[in-house]
This record gives sequence, C-alpha cells and structure tokens, in this order.
Amino acid sequence: MPNIAIELAKQSAALGVKSVYGEQQDVDGVRLIPVALTWTGFGGGADESGNGGGGGGGYAIPVGAYIRRGDDLRFEPNLVSLLAVAIPFVWVAGRALSRVIRALKK
Repeated sequence: MPNIAIELAKQSAALGVKSVYGEQQDVDGVRLIPVALTWTGFGGGADESGNGGGGGGGYAIPVGAYIRRGDDLRFEPNLVSLLAVAIPFVWVAGRALSRVIRALKK
C-alpha cells in the first residue's frame, strides 16, 4: 500500500506556480519570474467497517510576474486576475464594514 502522505505531497507540488505559468524565462536579457496564488486541500476518512475514501483539489490564480533587467526588478500584475480577486474582496469587506458600523450605532 502506498504512503498516502507521499502521494498527497506529489499531488500538491503539481498545483503550484509551474502549473499556471511554467518555469522562469530569459528573453533578450530580461528574466521573467512568474507569481501565482495557489491553494491545495485534501481530506479523507473511514467508516466503522474500515472502508475509507478521500479526495483533494486546489486552484491557482496567476497574479503577475517579476521582471528583472540588469539591477532593476519590478512587478507587472496580471490585471484580469487581480480584478477577479479584488472585486469580491472589496464587496465582502464593504459589507462587513457596514455591519460593524450598524452594530456600533446601536
């Protein structure tokens, strides 16, 4: 029987930045270093008779890339991904803030 921890580690390693962008690249003396937000989760269990099961999954969002030219290093964001993450975050933060203000007024 394979070691489940080793198998899960192999699976989670495949869901990183490399799955979104690939390896860093050098183009005309400029080095591009990809950046991504990744999340991985796994679960498992068994019933009284010893039958078990499990599953897992994850996602990766490309955030942008660091661009290095000589001694200059700067971050270039992926605007589509940042908007996709920022819009729900701003909505939730605004909703939470309005509830906090409403609770403080009482």
